[in-house]
Amino acid sequence: MKIAILGAGISGLSLARFLVEGGIDPTALHLFEAAPVIGGLCRSKTVDGFTYDVAGGHILFSKDEPAMQWMKDCAGGDDAFVKRDRNTKIRFGDRWVHYPFENGIGDLPKQANFDCIAGYVKAWHERTASGSEAPGDFGSWVHWRFGEGIAKHFMTPYNEKIWKRPLQQITSGWVAGRVPDAPVEDVLRAAVGIRTEGYTHQSIFYYPKAGGFQPITDGAGSTLMGRIRLSTPVTEVRKQGESFLVNGEEFDRVVSTLPLDKLPDVVADMPSDVTAAMRTLEYNGMICILVALDRAQHPNLSWIYLPHDDQGPANRVTYMSNYSPGNAPEGKTSLMAEVTWPMHTPFPGGSMEQDVLAGFKNAGLLEEREVLFTDRSTVSHAYVVFDHDYDRRRNAALGWLEAQGITPLGRFGRYEYDNSDQCVIKSRALAAKLLPELARG
Repeated sequence: MKIAILGAGISGLSLARFLVEGGIDPTALHLFEAAPVIGGLCRSKTVDGFTYDVAGGHILFSKDEPAMQWMKDCAGGDDAFVKRDRNTKIRFGDRWVHYPFENGIGDLPKQANFDCIAGYVKAWHERTASGSEAPGDFGSWVHWRFGEGIAKHFMTPYNEKIWKRPLQQITSGWVAGRVPDAPVEDVLRAAVGIRTEGYTHQSIFYYPKAGGFQPITDGAGSTLMGRIRLSTPVTEVRKQGESFLVNGEEFDRVVSTLPLDKLPDVVADMPSDVTAAMRTLEYNGMICILVALDRAQHPNLSWIYLPHDDQGPANRVTYMSNYSPGNAPEGKTSLMAEVTWPMHTPFPGGSMEQDVLAGFKNAGLLEEREVLFTDRSTVSHAYVVFDHDYDRRRNAALGWLEAQGITPLGRFGRYEYDNSDQCVIKSRALAAKLLPELARG
């Protein structure tokens, strides 16, 4: 039995580890990785002693305790991690607003506070009185759910920064379980200055002491390196009877974590309608910019949101050196800007760094004299975009692959908005499903 796993990011590595832990002979596994290193979207980079994550500010938390412990154990166990209390804010002018926004409207200037609470109560009343269903597009959903004030002051400008599209082009289905649903009583309390909390499942998180987030994937792959073919892009997958040819080599089983929109370039004999469905799936890339600072200490913040244009192109800023002191040299600190970028659009030139720094300065996050240097990393696939044709195209893609016997897995392998722990959980579930079959084989 020979198994080809396409991609050595968190999903491919986790699946391979779970299969080996379940008793599969490691020599049956063959992981193909186009990059010269493993890790995929969980990779980190160190420059002159400053470490940052190349695909956004990752943290380790999970409602699934065994999955979280497994990830810790991969990177050296509990002692290899820093435990942090989440302190997340929204920068609104010169104010820090508690996150989620509807739980922090008491921190706003008086007029914005009034706009938000009046709009929230009106929207709540109209929903309750009419029994209306959630609108199908995200832009309308924001107004239906939060009201005009919160839409105007935060939700619309912030989400337009992330998605790089009019919000009416995005379905509201993606928000289920992701956007906090504060009770109206909590919002009223927040408006008059009584602190309320949202997103409490993230109130504590963990982060590796050294090396950024990458020690988790490095650890997951540490016992598999003899099975991983680095710098080996997959150029062709062809079904041959009951088996498959991957780059001309025969395998009994193929699991793909490659982005669905890239598979028409490598999977042979794909019908034209499936090819069209895959190629038109929408996504955003990301530019991550490290800002190394000659500053001894940050405010006690984990990450912050920048909703407004005068704050620059970044929508989120991670206080990397607050995650772990190992992320910056002693006596120095660092920030990391996240800038999303539309698919099929070339990444911009060096002016992006200047724009980010100017925005940070306008937001009061730093002074120009503190900046030691910046460093940039880019990833082509960062966010799945849930446009209105997403379900049809994704279902067509997954249905055809599974009918061929190719198993899709991972954030972009299945086009699902999964965090790293969810990738591990789904890899564990797939391994449990495959193990009996592979044992028989």
